[in-house]
Amino acid sequence: MYDTIIKGGRWFDGAGSPSAIRHLGLRAGRVEVVSAEPLPEAGCPRVIDATGHWVIPGMIDIHTHYDVEVLLGPSLAESVRHGVTTVLLGSCSLSTVHVDADDAGDLFGRVEAIPRKHVLEAIAETKTWSSAREYVAALEALPLGPNIAAFIGHSDIRAAEMGLDRATRKEIRPTEAELASMAAKLEEALDAGFVGMSSQQLLFDKLDGVVCRSRTLPSTYATTRERRRLNAILRRRGRALQGGPDVARPQSLIAMAASSLGIVRKPLKVSLLSAADIKAIPAVAHVFPFLARLLNRLGGDFRWQHLPVPFEVYSDGIDLPVFEEFGSGAAALHLADQLEQRRELLRDTEYRRRFRKDYDKKYGPRVWHRDFFDAEIMECPDPAVVGKTFGQVGLDRGGLHPVDAFLDLVVEHGGKVRWRTTISNHRPKVLDAFAADPGVQLGFSDAGAHLRNMAFYNFGLRFLRRVHRAERAGTPFLSLEHAVHRITGELADWYGLDTGHLRPGDRADLVVIDPVHLDESVESYHEEPVARFDNLSRMVNRNDDTVAAVFVGGEYVFGNGAAAPVLGTVRTGRFLRAGATAGRPRGTDRSLG
Repeated sequence: MYDTIIKGGRWFDGAGSPSAIRHLGLRAGRVEVVSAEPLPEAGCPRVIDATGHWVIPGMIDIHTHYDVEVLLGPSLAESVRHGVTTVLLGSCSLSTVHVDADDAGDLFGRVEAIPRKHVLEAIAETKTWSSAREYVAALEALPLGPNIAAFIGHSDIRAAEMGLDRATRKEIRPTEAELASMAAKLEEALDAGFVGMSSQQLLFDKLDGVVCRSRTLPSTYATTRERRRLNAILRRRGRALQGGPDVARPQSLIAMAASSLGIVRKPLKVSLLSAADIKAIPAVAHVFPFLARLLNRLGGDFRWQHLPVPFEVYSDGIDLPVFEEFGSGAAALHLADQLEQRRELLRDTEYRRRFRKDYDKKYGPRVWHRDFFDAEIMECPDPAVVGKTFGQVGLDRGGLHPVDAFLDLVVEHGGKVRWRTTISNHRPKVLDAFAADPGVQLGFSDAGAHLRNMAFYNFGLRFLRRVHRAERAGTPFLSLEHAVHRITGELADWYGLDTGHLRPGDRADLVVIDPVHLDESVESYHEEPVARFDNLSRMVNRNDDTVAAVFVGGEYVFGNGAAAPVLGTVRTGRFLRAGATAGRPRGTDRSLG
């Protein structure tokens, strides 16, 4: 009767309904039955005993930068192994639909810290498409591990239409013909099933390459007229705008958020980056929920994106994106490919004066807390400094300013000085409040980007661990059913995707979790070489005992730390088209016995 039976687990439907011990029968890629009674196992090729385990819908990662990696390694195993069965591409105005290899390298290389060389190679070797429809067809020809959904990137559209140089000049405005062509590209992407468009106004995201190096992304140069024209298409089509406002200009945040309002028009779905408890400006944590409530009460359809775990980052020397937010830091990152010139710059007395001045600005909108006493050295050829902060090293060296202590070590050891800090989401009570807020969407892992800086591939497991621990301690802030809903069905419903639920007739995208192993392993640090990126050592997560089984489209793809033979060799995932939800077309619900 069934391709797979999963028996005796605590079943969550992804809609927030009460969980219960149930037996699931899977057939032809969907859930055939959810039963309170055991199912007949005779002839079933795979039976999984989920006793003592949770059976939940596969998790959805709404913010990734797998646009390059999916072309080379379509299994996307670093997410799948943690129970993520659907990922969204095309975030932060960046996608690989229209731009060529050189422009893609400039767009992704520095902003997302994916080595430009590998972006160039991936696009040059694999690109056969010239439209959104052809891009979808190319993805569907790959042996996808998880399901894929996508935004079309505004910077992608703009650069392809105007050329990257013209698209990143303040004095140049698109012609009417170029605007019309951009609008047509957006319409075509929505026709192909894209969930919407991503846009960017953040001014410390900088281009790689030579010709346009250190200019901001093309989307940041768009006029109000251009944004309104593209937003009107999204509004009419009921699709989503993902936006990144400029944290240094509150007016950009207000404008992007207010575009959701539907007082005299249809509301626009808007998901902004991002609700965070920022160390540098702790009071702003109160603004995010208030603004979401206000906009939605006024008729908007507004959400913040939020990473529901502490935002801990690592850096090799000075190569950390947060330094882009002030002039002296950006000047050093501009010389990332000219290490000797960078070393001379970091030695320069006048440069150090500017860096100290930038560092000592402790007020106003910013992301980094600018506190080298809150920056722990993890690795260094000089063992005497390992385990200390740069601030402490300065004190040990006769009272050096923390900036000089940092720059001295970077000049001497370059990228061999590896250090870490937490820039946001450090207060558990604020994290809990965000997690329960209906104006906040849980996601924002940045999977596939910042390979040496962060690893949030298992954010969903870490979130469930926190919810589970609070429940067991008698201090719940969210029920487990609601928590599962927040990272599965809620997201699928908002973006219009056929996934995220585990009822009869639903796609059989699911995860079997051992709650006993929702333990410290989900928080631990690991690295793994990426063979397709010349064995670059990437930060990853490893909690192999936590996830007993992962299914995508009814196929077993991962479990207990090992990939199934089909993962990355047979297509298990699909390109999920927005609005093509299947509902519950068939199957039997015997969940009441």
